[in-house]
Amino acid sequence: MKFTQEHKELQRTTRSFIDNEMNPFTEQWEREGIFPAHKLFKKLGDLGLLGIAKPEKFGGLGLDYSYQVAFAEELGTARAGGAALAIGVQTDMATPALAKFGSDELKEEFLAPAIRGEKVACIGVSEPGAGSDVASVKTTAKKDGDDYVINGTKMWITTSTQADFMCLLANTSDDKVHKNKSLIVVPMDTPGISFSEKLNKMGMRSSDTAQVFFDDVRVPQRNRIGAEGAGFMMQMIQFQEERLFGAAMAVKGLEQCINDTITYCRERHTFGQPLINNQYVHFRLAELQTEVEALRALIYQATETYVNGGDVLTLASMAKLKAGRLSREVTDSCLQFWGGMGYMMENDVNRVYRDMRLTSIGGGADEIMLGIICKMMGTLPGKRG
Repeated sequence: MKFTQEHKELQRTTRSFIDNEMNPFTEQWEREGIFPAHKLFKKLGDLGLLGIAKPEKFGGLGLDYSYQVAFAEELGTARAGGAALAIGVQTDMATPALAKFGSDELKEEFLAPAIRGEKVACIGVSEPGAGSDVASVKTTAKKDGDDYVINGTKMWITTSTQADFMCLLANTSDDKVHKNKSLIVVPMDTPGISFSEKLNKMGMRSSDTAQVFFDDVRVPQRNRIGAEGAGFMMQMIQFQEERLFGAAMAVKGLEQCINDTITYCRERHTFGQPLINNQYVHFRLAELQTEVEALRALIYQATETYVNGGDVLTLASMAKLKAGRLSREVTDSCLQFWGGMGYMMENDVNRVYRDMRLTSIGGGADEIMLGIICKMMGTLPGKRG
């Protein structure tokens, strides 16, 4: 995959936005545990950055997914990881299924304003007892006349306290666990929805995350995305873009971590010489940069395959796994070279260390990725009765 001049212009626009509208406010958003989603998203929408790969009919740019990956890669330079993650939720977690499978009426009501940045979206899949195990979701949506009546709870929901709508996965029948789920668009001001206090997270502290409770929440059945019972399948498809986006977003964040560490190790003197002069230090940083470049190549291969209509289940899972592993390895190694300064919460490398730990958990844990890869390789044992 080769970036064109258009890809590079898109990245320049994104970088300028991050430098002017995001990075100057990192410390404030981290302290407050929230960022102004509606204000920020409206500016992103005005630039066309919330609908890069979405249909032109509903306000998107209609570009192929390689442009979305270029955007995600540049988004990794945002110092406030939680705010960057929330942008990814809007573009690649809460809206792909709506864009692919939703009715035109549903897209007009929810997708179009999400692309314009006028509505903030969140994704409702995880529950207290169902994270990576999506089939274990317990939230129900039972038919009553022309409506669904929803009961249950969703956990770790990014931007939930500011969101205008949720793309909710719920059980709509008593069929088998892979055939009884549907995706439903739920306006967040619907009566019966309530929230926990904002969750006290290790990282991604610039975004608001909460548990969401549904108590006899009534929404029209026309808010269902696609066919009833197809929710699990659509969510699995939606995961592919989420995982590619998340992996791409890790690349420049990791490179930034390495470059910040190089700068510090040149300035920091120990035993009469710059820290960078120690062979272990500059060799280790070279190893880490090589690993990041290998991750980039894997993401680009997966993206090219996806754009050309190929099956990227294996490659996207590999990219997500590698991104998660490197998010731990790179940040841990770099933080070590900062010594006591790296242990300070306000340090950028410390923040990246905390923020990027989520990469191995969210959107399917490392172990889930390994299971998918093993299944595709034909080495995963069958379930025992």
